[in-house]
Amino acid sequence: MDAGIRSFKIEGRYKDIAYVKNATAHYRLLFDELIDKDPALARESSGRCSFGFTPDPERNFNRSGTDYFVNGRQDDIGAFDSPKHAGVPFGSVVRVGTDHFDLETDADDAVMNNGDGLTWWDLQGELNGVPLNVVKLLDAAKAQWRVWPNEPISELKDLRRHTVLYRNRDMAWDRALERRTADRRMAVDLRFDETPEGFVLTLSDEDGHIAQAEIAHAHEPAQNADRAESQLREGLAKLGNTIFQARQVDIATSRPWFLPAGVINALRRDAVAALEAAREAARLRPPRAQPVQPPVPYPDDALSYLANVFNHRARDFYARHGVKVIESAYESHELLGEASLMITKHCVRYSLSLCPKQAKGVTGVQGTIRAEPLTLRHGDDTLTLRFDCKPCEMHVVGKMRKNVLQQASAQPINFYRARPTAPG
Repeated sequence: MDAGIRSFKIEGRYKDIAYVKNATAHYRLLFDELIDKDPALARESSGRCSFGFTPDPERNFNRSGTDYFVNGRQDDIGAFDSPKHAGVPFGSVVRVGTDHFDLETDADDAVMNNGDGLTWWDLQGELNGVPLNVVKLLDAAKAQWRVWPNEPISELKDLRRHTVLYRNRDMAWDRALERRTADRRMAVDLRFDETPEGFVLTLSDEDGHIAQAEIAHAHEPAQNADRAESQLREGLAKLGNTIFQARQVDIATSRPWFLPAGVINALRRDAVAALEAAREAARLRPPRAQPVQPPVPYPDDALSYLANVFNHRARDFYARHGVKVIESAYESHELLGEASLMITKHCVRYSLSLCPKQAKGVTGVQGTIRAEPLTLRHGDDTLTLRFDCKPCEMHVVGKMRKNVLQQASAQPINFYRARPTAPG
């Protein structure tokens, strides 16, 4: 945000709703904290979110974190220990029985539930895990629990006393995220006044919009002034399923008056409807930006298939900006030979300690590391790894699949040829 970034993207593909809820709530609270500290910052939209749980990104499925070369190549970024989610540190084994084991949690207030999942690392460094059928609190003072797993104790590899445990599934957490967990409301101030014919309610929202509603009703003195004012204040603040939340309620009448609940509710509903209409009437529609003329030149005058130009609109865009040679995207099936399907800073040779740069200056090793061809195999597919050491990049190279070519011939795709020339 200090760098001027105003739009953030959270990766959510193939993630479940609990992941998305947790991640968005976590960042929302971070943004709110920064905005509240800096008067130069403001929310793009109105309202403020409240959450029915405490976000914790460590609970989401992850294989730990990495800075991914932001600070240069540091330790390896691959999670070779396990493709699984170890979870968060939870406790340690106290004793192991014939069909159960006892554990002590790290936090005194930690609560366990039937169906929780625990993991641990065995002596070979492999991650193991087991769901729990039944859990029972043994000693609250010592934070000790007895658990019955859904697998025989004899099959729980290297689970012994002092084994460090992690929890990768918390049933209470999962159930909490299955319910409604977030609410977004706009703050509104309410002022209640009397008129010669009845009463008026004025609403002012956090963005400065103001609306009023009036109702004709006799001025009946309240028999119990304190009770009448309390009921009036409570009734006006009941904004329920609206987009508003009462921030302040002012009652500015000359004396306490009695109003039936139906009259209060009708006045409040009319005022809310008027405020919503006022907000809509004042909503600014930003004008469509006009294109810069002449178009800004693109930095390069040629694009390979890596630019992923797959339709005529993309091709026309680059042509308008001065690109002369535009190859079609890999998915257009025009690139019949091998192609770099992925270019990444992550390097398998580095992970296997076969990087020539690692060996540089090491006596007895320098000069012995060769750029041997490495391949990745997935089913019937074989992908070749090639290494461009100057920019420190790895290319995953492959050919177009035969079934894709057959499909392309059976269902031709209408697309520009690989090297069209820009008009003019």
